[in-house]
Amino acid sequence: MGTLVDLARKLRPYIEKAAMSLNDEDALEAVQLFPKWETDTSYEVDTKVQYENILYKCIQAHTSQEGWAPNVAASLWAKVLIPDENIIPDWEQPNSTNAYQIGDKVMHNDKIWENTIANNVWEPGVYGWIEIQ
Repeated sequence: MGTLVDLARKLRPYIEKAAMSLNDEDALEAVQLFPKWETDTSYEVDTKVQYENILYKCIQAHTSQEGWAPNVAASLWAKVLIPDENIIPDWEQPNSTNAYQIGDKVMHNDKIWENTIANNVWEPGVYGWIEIQ
């Protein structure tokens, strides 16, 4: 009979596979369930990975290479920005691959804003946001 560590190693691929079915909001609650980004690895669209404890989603199928880490390869990876319904994060400038969705709430310039349009990449106060507090 193996140790608990051996069992955990055996179960890890199944946990990672099951985690891929989580929606973005739930996935953000369990970033540690996702595999860490690695080089020389084939990634399919919608595959989620963790990189520097941040969750990213693959937006273009590819085989990873040195220099294509999720935090620098915006054409390959999108940082998952969808906030937890109980936490209002600071606004981050999204790009076209990880825009805010209707109902997302953010903090910006000491105010709370709610997004009113689909795929919003605008700064709160400029377009597509209403100040709620």
